[in-house]
Amino acid sequence: MMQDDPRANLEELIRKNGDDFSSLSKMLGKNPAYIQQYIRRGTPKKLDEDDRRRLAEFYGVDEEQLGAVGRSPAASKRSGKPSDGLFRIRQLQIGASAGPGSIADDGEYHEAMGFGPKWLKQLGADPKNLSLISVDGDSMDPTLCDGDDIMVDHSAAQRPLRDGIYVLRMDDVLLVKRVALGPSGKLSIRSDNPQYPDWDDVHANEVNIIGRVVWTGRRL
Repeated sequence: MMQDDPRANLEELIRKNGDDFSSLSKMLGKNPAYIQQYIRRGTPKKLDEDDRRRLAEFYGVDEEQLGAVGRSPAASKRSGKPSDGLFRIRQLQIGASAGPGSIADDGEYHEAMGFGPKWLKQLGADPKNLSLISVDGDSMDPTLCDGDDIMVDHSAAQRPLRDGIYVLRMDDVLLVKRVALGPSGKLSIRSDNPQYPDWDDVHANEVNIIGRVVWTGRRL
């Protein structure tokens, strides 16, 4: 039975569906302890609007059960649902470093960019699992350049890893790198720019996969 406490409601949904805190946190593109800290420690005090929406859609419940008190027209625009024929993909206020590396804060969404549903379908991506962030640095040149916008599919963090370009977190540093799974089960993490170092034989448990890069937009 749903209660007035959104934390208790979320914990009950997680328990009933056999999910775990860490997997849900990764689905949201957060650090693995995000959901546990929200439920058990009260940090943050309330879920980010987009995180709440994604969790409500994931479990098929009304957002009010997870703490929503009413939806303004502006909130409806950010919901990602097509109103003018476009899906709004949220943009994070953080950059994934393609350089020496930067400390990754839990970024907030500040804008959204519209994409056509047919185009997204051809991309094979579910809009609710997507976000946009900026590339910071030049270690992925010429594939990705400093300032490029990249679209990240967060659902890839829940699927078996396949070779590609990923946003990942290592030692609280957010990076965008080319990742491959070796025969031993260890990862190779590489920069496309030969002037930057690579990492070989990295244990998978040392890396938090945030999502796979599925598209990039470049300013001219």
